[in-house]
Amino acid sequence: MDQRSFFGLTEQLEALSRHGDPLEVLHATVDFEHFRGWLVEGLGYGDGSKGGRPPFDPVSMFKALILQAQHNLSDARMEFMIRDRLSWMRFLGFDLGAPTPDENTIRHFRNRLTETGTLKRVMKAFDWQLHKKGYIPMSGQIVDASLVPAPKQRNTDPEKAAIKAGKTAAEIWPDAPDKAAQKDTNARWTLKIGGKIRYRPDGKPLPQIALPVFGYKSHISIDRRFGFIRESAVTSAAAPDGRMLRQLLSDENTSMEVWADSAYRSQSNETWLSKNGFISSIHRRKPHGKPMPERTRAANFRKSSIRARVEHVFAHQKNRFGLFIRTIGLARAEAKLTLANLAYNFDRLVFHERRAAMG
Repeated sequence: MDQRSFFGLTEQLEALSRHGDPLEVLHATVDFEHFRGWLVEGLGYGDGSKGGRPPFDPVSMFKALILQAQHNLSDARMEFMIRDRLSWMRFLGFDLGAPTPDENTIRHFRNRLTETGTLKRVMKAFDWQLHKKGYIPMSGQIVDASLVPAPKQRNTDPEKAAIKAGKTAAEIWPDAPDKAAQKDTNARWTLKIGGKIRYRPDGKPLPQIALPVFGYKSHISIDRRFGFIRESAVTSAAAPDGRMLRQLLSDENTSMEVWADSAYRSQSNETWLSKNGFISSIHRRKPHGKPMPERTRAANFRKSSIRARVEHVFAHQKNRFGLFIRTIGLARAEAKLTLANLAYNFDRLVFHERRAAMG
């Protein structure tokens, strides 16, 4: 019995490998050690001369945040899952029975990455890693945004007015600090108009349903050739898409062509694109009170076949990651979505590397 117990863990891990542990594939595909220098520098880890319990390995903690993003887990649930899953412990480099990070450690690590700007530098470091592997931005860039819901806030009309006026939670609820700590004054309500278009018996489209959504908006730009997220930004859900266009474009792509839906078309944006050498393939809007010209409709249809590729990114994040903002405030929402973008890029790299190996 003792001999069987001694070899049981090794046999179990070997069985996981035989069945194709996806985390082993991720570990073999992404060079996580490449991020160590940025993590150590950004977190300000000392040499241990001052004593105290040594911190957990920063690369292991970063990998834990990626797992958390992939499974949309709270910090408390993440603490449990690290202890519960052998494949996760092996991926993170933790030994069975040894200390593992608790929810406060996970939260503090993520907050430090956010406060020091390290998370953005890690995102850029992975982009350099992609360049070295030959995945350079090519064939133009596609821009889009997606709403990401957050827990709904129940506020009175005066409180809503104070939030819109730009006051902080501490200013609005000075006598209730516990309540203020749970209030998100950065997220906003907006109407989501979309879904499958329905038609009347005479062939005319029915009005589309507008659903209220509270939360944030994830803005991204992907390269057309490989589909990696190259630039990103986060705003409240009510922010106009078009105002973020200039922030999401890069001149590092081999092509200066830009695809986006009609929300990004404005005279100001078109002038800026032309002035900076970009080629606009942004959808044109339907003329107000007039039918869409056939030539414009056909042109938009051709652009859609390319622009729609960015929708696969959001579908991947929402369907596989269950993307939802659990934190409070814009900075933490940005950290959450940046980690989701990194997790998507890691999955995308695994896809390309696997396809290259097969063919």
